[in-house]
Amino acid sequence: MTRSTLRLVIAALLVAGLQTGVLGYMIASRAAILRSGAEVLLKTAPVDPRDLLRGDYVILSYDISSVPGESLVGPRPALSGWQVLSVRLKKQPDGFWGISESSYTDLPPSPGSVVLKSTPFYYYASPDDSQPVRVDYGIERYYVPEGEGRVLEQAEGTEALSVAIRVSSSGVGQIRSLLLNGKPAYEEPLY
Repeated sequence: MTRSTLRLVIAALLVAGLQTGVLGYMIASRAAILRSGAEVLLKTAPVDPRDLLRGDYVILSYDISSVPGESLVGPRPALSGWQVLSVRLKKQPDGFWGISESSYTDLPPSPGSVVLKSTPFYYYASPDDSQPVRVDYGIERYYVPEGEGRVLEQAEGTEALSVAIRVSSSGVGQIRSLLLNGKPAYEEPLY
């Protein structure tokens, strides 16, 4: 084997090892959230059924995706730009979790609550602080077996569909299971 061939083989092995390491890290971090994150039950907000099923995944919308302006503690950003919103969720009397407060800075831990962080979104500065802010949390898409989205689509319209998520201590959420009428329809495996 020549030196150039040996270098090529070593480089290929290093790249393959790096890719395997990155994939392993992604899987392990997701599994850690599902294993030890705080469990939160969310209502799904009605979505137009024609937009719900695209291919083999379901688009989910939540009541907590529209953050009321009144829930904001601390100032809104003065300038437009990319932001992340921290949203404190507390269990409501109906068993689902709802927004108790939100902030453009980190919210401290508090007993009986969970802080979920939005994905980065472009914030448009506005003098009207009462306007709700629309955010995503990275849990708006759930993949289902081929052809099984129709049942979830119909359940979404009747509000029989809910979602159990797990939230890490850093505010990252992962879907743990989809529930139909309170019973698990799909559960995410740890690996």
